[in-house]
Amino acid sequence: MTRRFPIEDVSPVVSCGRYPAKAVVGELVPVSARAYREGHDALGCNVVWLGPDGAARPFTRMRPVEPGQDRWHATIRPDAVGEWVFTVEAFHDPYLTWQNAVTKKLAAGQGPEDLANDLAEGARVLEAALDLVPAAERERVRVAAKALRDDDRPLARRVAPALELAGLLWDHPVRELVTTGEEYRLWVDRPRALFSAWYEFFPRSEGAVPATVDAPAQSGTFGTAMERLPGVAAMGFDVLYLPPIHPIGRINRKGRNNSLTAGPDDVGSPWAIGAAEGGPDAIHPDLGTPEDFRDFIAAAAEQGLEVAMDLALQAAPDHPWVTEHPEWFTTRADGTIAYAENPPKKYQDIYPLNFDNDPEGIRAEILRVVLHWVGEGIRIFRVDNPHTKPFDFWHWLIWQVKQVEPDVLFLAEAFTRPAIMHGLGKIGFTQSYTYFTWRTSAAEMREYCAELVAAADYMRPNFWPNTPDILPESLQHGGPPMFKIRAVLAALLSPSWGIYAGYELFEHVARPGAEEYLDNEKYELRPRDWAGAQAQGRSLAPFIAILNRVRRDNPALHRLRNLRFHDIDNPALLCWSKHDPETGNTVIVVCSFDPHTVQWGNSTLDMPALGLDWHDRFTVHDELTGASYDWGQRNAVRLDPYLQPAHVFTVRRPVPPAAPEPPGPPSPDLTVEDVPADLSGGTAPTAPAEKDDARWSS
Repeated sequence: MTRRFPIEDVSPVVSCGRYPAKAVVGELVPVSARAYREGHDALGCNVVWLGPDGAARPFTRMRPVEPGQDRWHATIRPDAVGEWVFTVEAFHDPYLTWQNAVTKKLAAGQGPEDLANDLAEGARVLEAALDLVPAAERERVRVAAKALRDDDRPLARRVAPALELAGLLWDHPVRELVTTGEEYRLWVDRPRALFSAWYEFFPRSEGAVPATVDAPAQSGTFGTAMERLPGVAAMGFDVLYLPPIHPIGRINRKGRNNSLTAGPDDVGSPWAIGAAEGGPDAIHPDLGTPEDFRDFIAAAAEQGLEVAMDLALQAAPDHPWVTEHPEWFTTRADGTIAYAENPPKKYQDIYPLNFDNDPEGIRAEILRVVLHWVGEGIRIFRVDNPHTKPFDFWHWLIWQVKQVEPDVLFLAEAFTRPAIMHGLGKIGFTQSYTYFTWRTSAAEMREYCAELVAAADYMRPNFWPNTPDILPESLQHGGPPMFKIRAVLAALLSPSWGIYAGYELFEHVARPGAEEYLDNEKYELRPRDWAGAQAQGRSLAPFIAILNRVRRDNPALHRLRNLRFHDIDNPALLCWSKHDPETGNTVIVVCSFDPHTVQWGNSTLDMPALGLDWHDRFTVHDELTGASYDWGQRNAVRLDPYLQPAHVFTVRRPVPPAAPEPPGPPSPDLTVEDVPADLSGGTAPTAPAEKDDARWSS
């Protein structure tokens, strides 16, 4: 199809439009495109966008904020969950074309005779605008058009009323030669898809009684696990993630610390799913009944917690699938079913599915299982090792589920190659685990976060300092200061973060030679004395509660795209900020990566990134200590790992919220008497400068 004006490099677009870009309800989504035209006439651009209901929203005018680059920007704010469609349009703007010509000619001293055609053309444009502007403004437009045709008025007074309509005709332009670009999709999730705080615990450990000489071990239940809910909620978390709650296989069950021999009291790994009691649609009888699980979900909701379930697509050797559908697994040359391996690791208690043997049968069964739990009230799934299953399967499953329940979210637990992690985000996963755990220097973290911000259109990170599988060396040897440091980094760099139970108790003893916990909870019951640790001051829970309170109270921390880093002259320190232009809310964080020694640094702030001018002074309030300081562009900081390894500042001086859209280039001043100096009306930009403008002479 022939288009009058080129429209190129539209954003946000994922894989040339093959997959929808992502946003959440209420998020300001940046839309940009490159559009240009021949000659000197003014070009206009706008975004046309339709909601999931198919209804068009008012079009959004785009602004040229990169002079000379023909790059146009706007923001849209979706207000409903579902698939949106947006299109960029380019058009000839006769009013801006007229405004630019007239102001230049007036500035050059031309008189009424020279401008006769321009005045008539201006009147024609205004008359065409009468049907486009709101009814309350039509008289202004009519009067301005009449003034342009009034030969008895001085030239300045003929022109001024029309020039004063710049703002009105920016919002309600006359559009000619409209060119419509390609349609692109935007999937909009509920806000929790971007902003969430996760806590993981094993229900069987909460209220559990370990085995003694006189009595066998006693598993915790959903009932006893309810007693832990207030403590989790008090720390400010809003998502409670449960490892698999299904029956656990007995054949090849692993013992403590992943040993090959299980004793009579060994409970096995929850990820070895399936036994005579059922598969992934069943509940382990030691935990309770389906009714008990529903009560647990309701109790969590009363505490402000949403329960997330694990989705692990695999089977224990005694899973019902193994006998009912042996074709779903891989048979080796000796006739045995292949168990999972990730050399040198072996998982003899887990059989991976083979999606190529009966893809239709496997797809139908897994969709049934997922929708079963959706029917039980689950809206979040943490997906185990999605990178070991076919990507076309995930794309199919996620969008099948979202057709039934658009609110369902999927977190990808994929610690794998970058292209695969990014690919999983593109095909539909809501959030992703990341390499955060292994970014242990300020330079590494800054570089990695910049990569994540660049991928914000399709990949949402979730930062975890620890998991049941991962106890990084930094936590093994960094002491309590490192637990604080990693919590600050995870909670305030990413809109979504999480911890695995025991983090707040500084659990740090690793299995020798591995980044894994000794006496791993994956293979045994691990009750903890939460109340005793809190009473004795051996808990990080109060500090975590402060971090989550700061996150909740500051809108700037609810987003990823606004993450900005600032220079600081000490490589052991990282300085970053997040600024919300609508509310003016600004958070500045300076965090040490050194858990052992005091570090000093001098920061140089990018003031416009904070919504400030370069010369501004402002007050920062430290949310961790309550202290306040007077700051400017350059500031000195001191961080003590034992007393305070980080500053978390909120900017307290009232800062007027920046406009959602940056202003365009101003109109030139006129020298003709009685013509207003600000011809743009203060709201609309003129067309971008042409190449033959004096500003290009250098």
